[in-house]
Amino acid sequence: MGVGVLGLVLLAITCHSLEMNNLYRSHRSQENVFNPSECGSRTRPQQILNPHNFSVDIRMPGVVPAGSDTYLCMAFPVPTTRDAYIVDFIPHASMDTVHHMLLFGCQTPVSTSSFWDCGSVQGTCEDEASIMYAWARNASPTKLPKDVGFRVGRNSGMSYFVLQIHYGDVKAFQDHHRDCSGLTLRMTSIPQPFIAGIYLLMSVDTVILPGNKVTNADVACDYSSYPIYPFAFRTHTHRLGKVVSGYRIRNGKWSLIGRQSPQLPQAFYPANKEVNVQYGDTVAARCVFTGEGKTSKTYIGGTADDEMCNFYIMYYMDSKHAIPFMNCMETGSRELFRHIPAEANVPIPVSPGHMASMMTGKHSTDERLPQDSIKADVVLDQDYHLEQVPSWPQSSLQLGQVSGLALDSDSNLVIFHRGDHHWGPDSFNSQARYLHRSLGPIQQSTILVVDPDDGRILKASGRNMFYLPHGITADEQNNYWVTDVALHQVLKVSSDGRDRTLQTLGEAFTPGSDINHFCQPTDVAVDPQTGNVFVSDGYCNSRILKFSADGKYLSQWGAGSSDRRRRTPFQIPHSLAFLPDKKEVCVADRENGRIQCFIDETGEFVKEIKRDEFGGEVFAITYSPAGDGLIFAVNGESPYGSAPLRGFVIDYSTKEILDTFSPNEKGFKMPHDVVATGDGSVFVGDVGTKSVFKFTAEKSHRSVKKAGIQVQELEEVEALVRTRIKADQNISKTIKEKQTAEQSESEEKKEVSATATRENRLLPAVISTLLLLPLTLVVFIGVFVCWRKNKRCELKTEPRSVGGILGKIRGKAVGGLNLGNFFATHKGYSRQGFDQLSTEGSDQERNVEDSSDSENEEYSAPPPPSSSS
Repeated sequence: MGVGVLGLVLLAITCHSLEMNNLYRSHRSQENVFNPSECGSRTRPQQILNPHNFSVDIRMPGVVPAGSDTYLCMAFPVPTTRDAYIVDFIPHASMDTVHHMLLFGCQTPVSTSSFWDCGSVQGTCEDEASIMYAWARNASPTKLPKDVGFRVGRNSGMSYFVLQIHYGDVKAFQDHHRDCSGLTLRMTSIPQPFIAGIYLLMSVDTVILPGNKVTNADVACDYSSYPIYPFAFRTHTHRLGKVVSGYRIRNGKWSLIGRQSPQLPQAFYPANKEVNVQYGDTVAARCVFTGEGKTSKTYIGGTADDEMCNFYIMYYMDSKHAIPFMNCMETGSRELFRHIPAEANVPIPVSPGHMASMMTGKHSTDERLPQDSIKADVVLDQDYHLEQVPSWPQSSLQLGQVSGLALDSDSNLVIFHRGDHHWGPDSFNSQARYLHRSLGPIQQSTILVVDPDDGRILKASGRNMFYLPHGITADEQNNYWVTDVALHQVLKVSSDGRDRTLQTLGEAFTPGSDINHFCQPTDVAVDPQTGNVFVSDGYCNSRILKFSADGKYLSQWGAGSSDRRRRTPFQIPHSLAFLPDKKEVCVADRENGRIQCFIDETGEFVKEIKRDEFGGEVFAITYSPAGDGLIFAVNGESPYGSAPLRGFVIDYSTKEILDTFSPNEKGFKMPHDVVATGDGSVFVGDVGTKSVFKFTAEKSHRSVKKAGIQVQELEEVEALVRTRIKADQNISKTIKEKQTAEQSESEEKKEVSATATRENRLLPAVISTLLLLPLTLVVFIGVFVCWRKNKRCELKTEPRSVGGILGKIRGKAVGGLNLGNFFATHKGYSRQGFDQLSTEGSDQERNVEDSSDSENEEYSAPPPPSSSS
């Protein structure tokens, strides 16, 4: 009995500890509602994480709004005299108290002494204010991509932050608490190559008529600045909004930026595709409202009873041209919006359970976001592997020898091929002069623009222009720069289908080695900023030439070496790649089996990549700025080596090969050019097979990124579980097949014996239970209560089971298994920054956990591709 009493006491202590732990967690989950004594301890001005990275808390100083729909503002100086960059926004607020929250940056706030009513004529700032962040409806934190930040401080024109909070219903303050809602900003003093900004599209004159089932609010503006690269979007309306959609319009084509229900948590969600916006485009948004159940007109306004139609685009752009805030408030024309995709008027359903959970702050475990509410494209990552897409293209392209590939500014694939002409041993004489001029130029369309998704031909050009096509690239204006080894020329050709030659370098059919001639030039690269043109020349010259955008000769250089005494000349500089984020030009030195990179301005040698895996030849290269930079390469057959023909993914910084790829069935014969798209697909053009191969990344990796925004997945964990289960099943099956009848009988006897043993052990337990029935009953009830509250037992007893995996997940989450994290991650939603099912109020805990993953990843976002859709 003494042992039983001691066990009961220990059980009671354990249960009490677990209850206190749960109370602590519950208290933390409600940390967004503060009392006066908490405000001082929770508002710390600055936390130093390391010499470059720090965090700043921006909170209301314990305020009580005087009435409903009160707007209060508070100014905070930027805590550095140097430039600094915001890379992470962590909200501390609850929709029970706060209707919405905005963070502005400006030079001169209305007040610097205390908070003020900014819903009146005073406003937020004396000068122009830029919106940097917006929050509503229990939205989760927003983490910016790597290498992207909002610039504040000395040279930004923003020396103050201004926090604006709209308090909706004053009844939330009936308990007399004081509010300390606000934000934590994670910042760095390390200059970011790309500067973030906000583009706000907002309707100002929409009237929602009572009883109307549908009212559309349309906004559109022409864009007239430097390119921006949207990576996230946010929608905002009040109660009557059903769906908000944003688009880029280019040449009459509507491309979706983002689409969401404003009744879901109003976080910044990943942009639907990598869509850039450039000069001449139109940016448009539509908000769909319903007036059902209303008895009077509803106008756009600042109170909770009014409505709003806001579509926020969070973008980044090159730091040299950075604009922190832009807005559009022009009503879109009916003619323009006649062509808006039908999806813009399809409401995204929000279940009553999800709405109730948002209103109470408690999240149901069986309510999930709509399947299409968050989408993310794969960008190249260290954990991926490229595999061929055997169904691409869906129909034959009828190609000749494929010599070149490129991407246009709409991210369509451009194929350069030789039609019915072939490069054979009798094509040139010993002086490199073309011998088949009498055949005339190629009569077929040598330039095909195809859809990268299905291979459909979108456009065809280049008839009766070329003799032996070789390299191709597209510039920022969508013009094609091509080389023709028979013509010995570099040509700038229009892409409008009219086959116009806009510029010519070199003399037709005349090889040479001076600055006015080429000898079988191979490829062209173009600097997207300056328009400077780089030419690799070629089969019978060994040099790189640089020209201005208008064709003026600037400079040339040969092969480089870190040891000038042992410099090996180029042997067919065959392919070029321009690295816009590094301002370098890299060349595939074909017969030397190496890649060399040079500073684009001076031609100074930077580095060489030469690997045994290349097998002595590198035919083509292309570049992606993902991560720290990736080089894609394809090799060729060499008389000196026996390496298989394949593609390579190379880390630019470390020179390490991260992945190799090749077709599944029909292999490469002579892979001649390679190009990588913004969504992670890779295309290889093959001269030998007269075809183009498409490769995409497998989905088994843990981290999927769009412009650097991480979307954590459980697919790898699930694959591990499935593999283990399958392996166990296979082993079990093999053992059973090998067992003899005698072994089976032996196993049966063992099982009977084991059963008898268990029965013998059970008998004393039953007797003891009968003798100690009252105490046993109490212990049983206590165990049952603890199990119901904590559900820990089953997660620890089977570490190799699915339960064990969930146990590990729970151990990683703060305060138990976060079903919001689990469901969101399981569906491919982001846990950090875009987790809509997590318990509100645990932002601080989640960020402590995340910060341990990678400090570099947290404070640094991949640059934009030189062209994107």
